[in-house]
Formats: sequence, C-alpha cells, structure tokens
Amino acid sequence: MKAICYDINGSNQGEQSLPDWLFDGVVNEDVMHQVVKVYLSNQRRGTGAAKSRGMVAGGGRKPWRQKGTGRARAGTIRSGIWKGGGVIFPPVPHSWNKRVPKRVRALARRSALNTRAQGNRVSLVEGLDFESPKTKRLKEILTNIGLEGKVLLLTDGAKESVYLSGRNLDRVTVRPFGQESVYDILWANVVLIEQQALEASEPSEADRKAGVALSRGPSQAKVREEAQKKNRGVSRRERRVHKSVSQVKVVEEKSLEEAAYPKEEESKFDISSIKLPKISELAEFLLQFDSFSDIEELKGRDGRKTAQALYEARLAGLGSDSDEEDGDA
Repeated sequence: MKAICYDINGSNQGEQSLPDWLFDGVVNEDVMHQVVKVYLSNQRRGTGAAKSRGMVAGGGRKPWRQKGTGRARAGTIRSGIWKGGGVIFPPVPHSWNKRVPKRVRALARRSALNTRAQGNRVSLVEGLDFESPKTKRLKEILTNIGLEGKVLLLTDGAKESVYLSGRNLDRVTVRPFGQESVYDILWANVVLIEQQALEASEPSEADRKAGVALSRGPSQAKVREEAQKKNRGVSRRERRVHKSVSQVKVVEEKSLEEAAYPKEEESKFDISSIKLPKISELAEFLLQFDSFSDIEELKGRDGRKTAQALYEARLAGLGSDSDEEDGDA
C-alpha cells in the first residue's frame, strides 16, 4: 500500500510505500467491533447510584392494618410504588472496566489502519515543528493539504505544541503515533501521519505474534465457525432438500454395491440373544429352526443334560427331511 506525502505548505511530494507489517491488507471487523465496545465501556465512570427501599429513611410502621380497610395491602410507605419511596432495582456503583488481549488489540489497530488505507484516506506529512502552540497555523496546514472532515493527526512522539494547537479544533484529534486507539482511527475520516514517525516505527511484540498466528492460517475453531455461518445463511427448506438428495444418493450407492457384490443369506434369528425355553417346551421351540448351524449353536449354549437328546432328535429330523427331498429330486 502507498500514501501521498505532503509538506507543511500542502505541496505533493510523491507517493511513499507504507510498512508491510502494519498495512498488510487484513481487515477483521469482528475484532474491531470487540475492541471499540471495550474502549467505550472503559470510558464509563460507573458512579451512578440510587437508594433502594431499605436505604430511604422512615417507613418503619405499617400504614394501615392488613385486612378490612378495602385498600391494597401495604407494609411500608417507602415501597417503590409509593411517592417518596425507594427505587426498584436501583443502579449500584461498580466498575465497567474490561480487558482485551494485546494481540487482539494489535490486530484491531492494524485492521482499522488498513480500512482507512484501502479507501485512500491515509496521508503523510513532513515534520511538524511548532515553536509555540498556534491553532491558526495548524488549521492552515490542514487546509493546504486539502483534508476535510474529521482528521486524526499522529505525531512522531509526544509533541505538546502540536497537541495544544489542535486541542481547540473539534474535528481534529492529535495523538502520538502508536498510542492511538481503534476508536480514534475509525472516528476520523482521514488519518494524517508524520513521515518520521512511520519511518522509525517497528512492530511490537504483539504485532509480531499476531503476524505469526496469521501466517499459520485459520484455526480449526475459525473454520467451524465459518461453516456454521454458511449453514445459517441457507434456508431450512434448502437444508431439507439437500439432506433428502444426500439420502437418495446413499441408498442408490448401497443398492449398486449390493447388486455387484450379493451378500450370503443370513439367518433370520439372532441366536445369541434368544432365550431358551423350559424342557417341556423345547421340542416345539426347535421346530422353528431349519438350519443345522442354528441348532448346533443353541445346543452349545444349552448346558442341560436332559435337553441334549431333544437337540439330537431335531438334527436327525432335519437330516431325514433333506434325504427325502434328495430322493424326490
């Protein structure tokens, strides 16, 4: 990315490349939103307070008896529904302070600067050296450059004279480069940076770590989140159609596979889960089975000595049936 450099008289000094570690083209709107929310939350004092019914003086006596007056029950004149009573759920002084990790803040700052740079709203200016604070002089410089709207001026280190010069301009904010917040960058229409500040800048430890994490690619959690977002964008009817089409494909593939590789005929009984009957009912029970292997398995499971003869008889009956069928053939 490049930005135009101006001198204090507003003349164009040509384009200058912006450092890659800061202006890398990455824009993460979710992180910017998170950091701006935390910034605005931290501006709150949290000193708001009001008295509840327990803090208001008086009201120790019951106004009237519980029953017989025709009026609603009342226990104290300091109730929240009475004039002069306490506040229901009053605000309590507390801290609104929140914290964001350094790498998240670094990513949000780079994202905000990239947003302005992509819209050609980042400009550079040569050194601003004011002997004494002069608002008129700073206003002339900004007019010569042709900046309109809200301007964020980032100086090379803390310059008190420049800060005091821009303090009376409601559309100008002056900050040392590197100490600007994401809110300051997004508040401004144009970001004006001193050339020396940009040349002397180096990535912080948080910026380095954020760059390393970015080079590794998206995490598995991020990939799952993107998939969920994409899923939420699809209507329920489309998801239902897609699911039914997938099921039809699976059934077709199974039928083709079965036609190509026919399976052997399986037993219609689950022998391992069958409960063995009493001895008196065993002969009739075995008539259900026409397979030697099924009866052999049942025989192996049954440890009763009196039942073995019944199994042998059924096996012999199956053998005679098969012989008769062979003879008829």
